[in-house]
Amino acid sequence: MKAPSGQRPAASGGPLLRLRGVRKTFTADLAPVRALRGLDVDVAAGEFVAFMGPSGCGKSTLLNVAAGMDSVDEGTVEVAGEDITGRDEDWLARFRRRHIGIVFQFFNLIDGITALENVVLAAMLGGVRRRPAESRARDLLDLLGLGDRAGQVPAVLSGGERQRLAIARALVNEPTLLLADEPTGALDSEGGQEVLELFRRLHARGQTIVMVTHAPDIAGRAGRIVRMRDGRVVEVDGPLPGVVA
Repeated sequence: MKAPSGQRPAASGGPLLRLRGVRKTFTADLAPVRALRGLDVDVAAGEFVAFMGPSGCGKSTLLNVAAGMDSVDEGTVEVAGEDITGRDEDWLARFRRRHIGIVFQFFNLIDGITALENVVLAAMLGGVRRRPAESRARDLLDLLGLGDRAGQVPAVLSGGERQRLAIARALVNEPTLLLADEPTGALDSEGGQEVLELFRRLHARGQTIVMVTHAPDIAGRAGRIVRMRDGRVVEVDGPLPGVVA
């Protein structure tokens, strides 16, 4: 298996991820919570972008709407040239299997099966037959330094190993876009550095990565930092290469 490239093109050379005028409001304790307030975001193919801000600023909601896991109240969301706004759940599930890999803060692994089977299952859910799914999973585990842990269950792995396993699972279907929600938040400093170094290696191979974090030292490892506050972008560090908004 070749290393993940993340290079399925966006339409007409435009942004791989494009949000325009996105608004999302939740109800909590009978009061509205305006998570996103007219958000405009572009991410180009091959970028590694960190969205940074305090808890409640809307950064995790941004990931959820980019993955089609939350609908939007207003605005449009485009991924890989497809407008995913207002699509039904079956369409979105198929789209995620083709285009989106998600890395969660708390791993979301299946504890009752081995590391290898966690990755194989994700590939088979993406439509890959058993034998090529296992071959692809073994290649990824080797690439991420987990080849000798393939037969272990997640509970016996270190935090850093479990997050690398979660990344392998997210990459097994060669996603166009890798989304990471506080991927070092449940790790000690050593495990966090392992994961960040892995993201840098994946980015160098061409994988598009969008990460959210509240920590400046974590965000600083990305190629571009977008700061959020109160559901809005308030500052961008660095230009968006090759994209005209």
